[in-house]
Amino acid sequence: MPLRRGAACRYGTRMQRGELNIGMVYDLRDDYLAAGYGLEETAEFDKPDTIEGIESALRELGFRTERVGNAQALVRALAAGRRWDLAFNIAEGLYGPGREALVPALLDAYRIPYTFSDPAVLTVCLDKALTKRIVADAGVPTAPFAVLHAVADAGNVRLPFPLFLKPLTEGTGKGISPRSKVADAAELRATAADLLDRFGQPVLVETYLPGREFTVGLAGDGDRAEILGVIEVVFRPGVTPIYSYQTKTDYEKLVDYTVPADDAGREAAAVALAAWRALRCTDAGRIDVRCDAANRPNFIEVNPLAGLNPTHSDLPILCRRNGIGFTQLIERIMRHALRRHGLAT
Repeated sequence: MPLRRGAACRYGTRMQRGELNIGMVYDLRDDYLAAGYGLEETAEFDKPDTIEGIESALRELGFRTERVGNAQALVRALAAGRRWDLAFNIAEGLYGPGREALVPALLDAYRIPYTFSDPAVLTVCLDKALTKRIVADAGVPTAPFAVLHAVADAGNVRLPFPLFLKPLTEGTGKGISPRSKVADAAELRATAADLLDRFGQPVLVETYLPGREFTVGLAGDGDRAEILGVIEVVFRPGVTPIYSYQTKTDYEKLVDYTVPADDAGREAAAVALAAWRALRCTDAGRIDVRCDAANRPNFIEVNPLAGLNPTHSDLPILCRRNGIGFTQLIERIMRHALRRHGLAT
């Protein structure tokens, strides 16, 4: 059975004794590829070395682990009576705008604590327009935008060109390419038509931000939220400065990640922290920030369920560049999650 709230304030002792049993919930990419899904469809899912890396870090920290698998495997496990003191949840889900909320909602139903944000936060943050409305209402700068539900809606957009288009509820750069930046009404309609057809969901249209791009790692929640680090995405000569799905896939050839030492990096971190708190994200995640024509950092989007591949995911990369090793990152995630659920002081 899961521990009662407040029943385990001996966090350090329990870590040493290995008394906390952690259920690992995740979507393994190979399973979906074997079922016939494509590379882009499964871009957000995890490779075996991600699961192995997380499990190794958890065990190094003294936790006992049990691999559960995806949402369907979780349903079977719960029906069979299996329980955990806490679930380490990185399951992205496959269908619909609430897909990231499915696993935490199931865990809530059984009162099993879990890492990362709750179903409401994950649902809101997957919808880029809803997210931008919340951060804008909190006074966080973000580019003006519109949402297209059909190609005909393009005629109602009253934003100055150039504009930038992407699917409303996708991650990992899916749907983003050099065609995302459009210079006129004809390009707007053509790119919108393509995205609407390919992804079957609304399209976000934003004023294009031409400045520097940063990724900010965060941990904790509310007043306890902290900056893990900032990196700047520096595009190599000849590379189109758009952080697309292809760029993220071939990042070692196309971009350099540098730690900014100037005020821009600190300002990007401040924007990210304000957005993180406004969105009520928890435990750890990543926020992308890009500067406008006046070099002011603007919120782009948040990933409250950030990738955790020890080598290739942005959050571990930025932590590594800022002196935080992978096991240290997992320790911070667990520390915040256990404290938040009343399982530690």
